[in-house]
Amino acid sequence: MEQNNCIPRYGLKLKLDHVYPEKWAQKNSIRLKQLWNLLPLILRYIIYYLKHVWHGRVPIMNYVKLLNGKQIYGVPIGGIGTGSIGRGFRGEFCRYQLKPGVYEYNTVDANQFIITIKDGAGTTILQSVLSTYKKSGRSLSCWQWLLDGSKCQYTALYPRAWTEYDLSDYGVKLVCRQISPVIPHNYKDSSLPCAVFVWSIANVCNEQRTVTIAFTFKNGSGNKSDKEACCSTKSFSYLESSGVVLYNSIDKMPCAYALAAKVQDNVDISKCLFFDPNSNGELPWDQLNQNGKFDKLVKNKSDQIYGEVACGIATQVQIKPSEMKELELCLAWDMPVVGFPFTNKKYYKFYTKYFGRDNATLKIVDYAFKHYEQWETAIHDWQNPILSDDELPDWYKSAIFNESYFISDGGTVWFTLDDEEAEKLPVSDPRQKYGRFAYLEGHEYRMYNTYDVHFYASYALAMNWPHLQLSVQYDFRDSIFMEIPTHVKMWYDGHVVERKVKNSVPHDLGDPCESPFLLINGYPVHDVSEWRDLNAKFVLQVLRDYCITEKVEGVNRKQYLEDMYEACHVVMVKSMKFDTDSDGLIENSGKPDQTYDTWVMTGASAYCGGLWLAALYGMITIAQALNKTNDVKIYTILLEKAKKAFETKLWNGKYYNFDCSDNATSVMSDQLCGHWYLRSCGFKYEVFPQNNVASALNTIFENNVMSYFNGSRGAVNGYVINKGPDEFSIQSEEMWTGVTYGLAACMIQENLVQKAWKTAGGMYKTLAEHIGMAFETPEALARNNNYRSIGYMRPLSIWSMQLAWEQRKNN
Repeated sequence: MEQNNCIPRYGLKLKLDHVYPEKWAQKNSIRLKQLWNLLPLILRYIIYYLKHVWHGRVPIMNYVKLLNGKQIYGVPIGGIGTGSIGRGFRGEFCRYQLKPGVYEYNTVDANQFIITIKDGAGTTILQSVLSTYKKSGRSLSCWQWLLDGSKCQYTALYPRAWTEYDLSDYGVKLVCRQISPVIPHNYKDSSLPCAVFVWSIANVCNEQRTVTIAFTFKNGSGNKSDKEACCSTKSFSYLESSGVVLYNSIDKMPCAYALAAKVQDNVDISKCLFFDPNSNGELPWDQLNQNGKFDKLVKNKSDQIYGEVACGIATQVQIKPSEMKELELCLAWDMPVVGFPFTNKKYYKFYTKYFGRDNATLKIVDYAFKHYEQWETAIHDWQNPILSDDELPDWYKSAIFNESYFISDGGTVWFTLDDEEAEKLPVSDPRQKYGRFAYLEGHEYRMYNTYDVHFYASYALAMNWPHLQLSVQYDFRDSIFMEIPTHVKMWYDGHVVERKVKNSVPHDLGDPCESPFLLINGYPVHDVSEWRDLNAKFVLQVLRDYCITEKVEGVNRKQYLEDMYEACHVVMVKSMKFDTDSDGLIENSGKPDQTYDTWVMTGASAYCGGLWLAALYGMITIAQALNKTNDVKIYTILLEKAKKAFETKLWNGKYYNFDCSDNATSVMSDQLCGHWYLRSCGFKYEVFPQNNVASALNTIFENNVMSYFNGSRGAVNGYVINKGPDEFSIQSEEMWTGVTYGLAACMIQENLVQKAWKTAGGMYKTLAEHIGMAFETPEALARNNNYRSIGYMRPLSIWSMQLAWEQRKNN
């Protein structure tokens, strides 16, 4: 077990007084020549925004109040689909995502760990908040922040974090291990809303020390509505734990916070049932200072308290010279049922399947204390093969895990099915056992399971929680056949279209401020039924999941293909109408009709054409597995025809042209997206010639990577040889983080390993080391030290690099 507890050599490592060397911002940076085409969209958006504000609704994408990175975040706490609470590397509790789909960027002063050290004579020689952030308000003025940040170090390796406090001037060294139950292939424990904090205290002097670690927490999430809350607190002793439960609500949804300590011999546990977090904090502070513990406080006579309420728990231990002891604390939040504004339907979080829908708080605490060591072992066993691989670069060993923060902190929800839903599904449907899973496109782009982006990000689920990936696929399969005839005006061109057209893959499964899963296609920019990439991406994910889940327990791969085949076939047939010249290859419309939704493609394009070819090959493979010989013939003929058209129209001898327009010669970094997916499935050059692939990748590396900030910022989306980044649109001159990871994976697949490390490594180092966005990775980096859309889903595509690496080593 000891090796599981050790602070890893790898990860994001920062002193607690660290200041990032660069301060970037998110701002609209539209060039004048780009503005003209976007002006109608901008005007329609302004009208949409004003209507939403007038009606008190949250815009699905807020381009008026853009968020800037705070350069404070570390590993968030909580399991998957539980809501998440952010923690800063300096020790603060920040960024609360407890209401589904809504982020509250609050650092709450009252939510703290506090240390009290007494010498051998019982005199307090140090009492300090265990954080170095600057307190935001006037409250708690009696509390002191005395840490020397230069002597304290933070290590982040999601889902764990370590903070080392060198307090040797007071005879003590301290390490806090933060553990959240995010464990691949473990669905029960990964769904838990809790974190364990293990405090290792070493006496490094020659006399006894008495050390207290106190933990305080207030109701709510630091917003104005906390002041109007109705709360109550309760002391508890339950099996091997003891603490305080704070009953409150988050946006009218019941929530119970539990602060708990593991009961141990020679550890004194004391509790504070109530203090005012807006006061000077003198009462709890002085009690700790005098006694190293809380006195028994009598809360208000009423069982319920209106307004802001804070409580606390303190653990005290005596430590002899050269001795080391551990204190175990836990934070759990039980918020079992959530709702969405446009429906009365109630959704129950997945953990309620195991812990019940009522009063699960203490059960979760007890389970966490009894199992966190097993969690650490499982996390170690997951990470160790990567961390111990000498061929992998150090930055990657940090990136692969820390980029995974979005799995739990991506506005993620994970629900059980209700009885009525479950009765309608066959036993083979993974949602029966594993529930319904969704995460946001981004912290600022509030749409669940945005499919064109999930196409990249889904590698993280497929490799670590494959049953959740399959659950998502079944939701999309069902949605393909849905029709929502409600008319919606699109921002881009003003066209009024059906919200959801039958026999097409939707863009997303809905806005959390409406009614997700029921009212899908929240995206209001384009008519997504005309998008060229969504249908092909559905087929390719079916193929990829089939190919890489061979050894996954509980997956009936043949049944999966049978369940998906009709949906695959109908969306491919629908896409055939996009082949306007009957050459087997689909054409783009001259509008932004794919994931690059301001970057226009005209005629045959490398991106959508390549995805189409790969999907045709996928249909052949799937049809063969299901013995559908007639469909195999049809798709084989179509593929051969399309391949010839693709090579004739787009191959220029060095790379595939962007499209068939005047902008054709732009080098697109994502031009081999279809090939990347087929290689992930274990195929080689059945569709795309090997020489072409090698030439295209080397051209991309030379231009989009090395000619763009000398390889330090990833691969710019478009590059015009001998000129520079393609300025045709905002997105053509951006670098997309998730696309860069996918490109690097493709390079690994093609044995361009050092180029892959350079491509992705320069970008990650910029994000994590220079601009402080390791735990709010944006969608895009742009010129003038600008970024767009903080906290984004697509960078989870880094797991495709790991898949490529493992396949390379096994071949």
